[in-house]
Amino acid sequence: MHIPLIKPFITDDIKAAVIEVLESGYLTEGPVTHELEENIKNYIGCKHVIAFSSCTTGLETALRCLGIGPGDEVIVPDYTYPATATVAPLIGAKSIIVDIDRDSMLIDYDAIEKAITPDTKAIIPVSLFGNPLDYSRLMAIKEKYGLFIIEDAACSIGAEYRDEKVGNIPDMGVFSLHPRKFITTGEGGILTTNNNEWAVWISSFKHFGMGRSVSREGTEFNIVGTNYKLSNVLAAIGKGQMDVIDELLQRRRELAKRYTELLENIPEVVIPATTHEGVHSYQSFTVFIENRDRVMKKMRDRGIEVQIGTYSLHMHKAFQDSGLVKLSGEYANSRWVYDHCLALPLYHELGYREQEEVVGMLKDLL
Repeated sequence: MHIPLIKPFITDDIKAAVIEVLESGYLTEGPVTHELEENIKNYIGCKHVIAFSSCTTGLETALRCLGIGPGDEVIVPDYTYPATATVAPLIGAKSIIVDIDRDSMLIDYDAIEKAITPDTKAIIPVSLFGNPLDYSRLMAIKEKYGLFIIEDAACSIGAEYRDEKVGNIPDMGVFSLHPRKFITTGEGGILTTNNNEWAVWISSFKHFGMGRSVSREGTEFNIVGTNYKLSNVLAAIGKGQMDVIDELLQRRRELAKRYTELLENIPEVVIPATTHEGVHSYQSFTVFIENRDRVMKKMRDRGIEVQIGTYSLHMHKAFQDSGLVKLSGEYANSRWVYDHCLALPLYHELGYREQEEVVGMLKDLL
């Protein structure tokens, strides 16, 4: 028996679309990438969607666009993938790492306020695993302190808060298109914003600083930029998945509901809380259990691929030793979640019988 953690949704139509791009000879960013951007823009309902080589480069560019740099501070959660906290030091700013809420695994909003200083310019909260943030709390903090909100929405395309799609609420949202995500381009990212001026700057920066000349025909380079483009080849994969995103989301929510039903009578298993008035997109289905590492090893040994949730950053040398990263707090919640969170297999073709096998083995081991 082998049940993988995830399988990318790749159909014959998607394969044909990739071959069509290859045969066209137009392999760099171009019309297919722009079609993907347009599809996501229409789905989320925001004004601008800009494709990137990764979620990480999108987050970095968002900070650069807002003029954040040396001497500035950016607040991030401790329980997240390292990219959330590394983008500020990459441009000379400091990441201020704060604890999370234990039940939801999302950033602790009270900890945010305690960490704010005159040097704080932005917050990068994470809508972890597809669980939307409490934007009412975040927007109140934004207005009170005059800060920018750049959401690390890596896992959260399709999630909603009060009937609004994630990506259409903060100043900017940045999504990942990594293969762990159910909308994937292999590697890639998407930045969303409703600010016209920022969109123009960001689009130019990721294209070497390129712009159109107003005085003569041709191209001018108006700012110092770089190459963070997403190729047509990769975009063709994501475009095919966006065509059926509602079907993909519905299936994930059905599978999550089924897991919840199977687990509800196992007292040793706790399911993390979903944000009040939020709709989860279930990039991952996670549970809290005791003896996580022992259970995880035994499940893997028996052919069921399970995984930790993500990382508790304060435990790692990169964040302990760097002079550009300032730790704030004791991180008791983050450490507890790191020790107890287990991600179960979740992908479009996962069958109910396979879910029963996963839960049955988990129950036996517990």
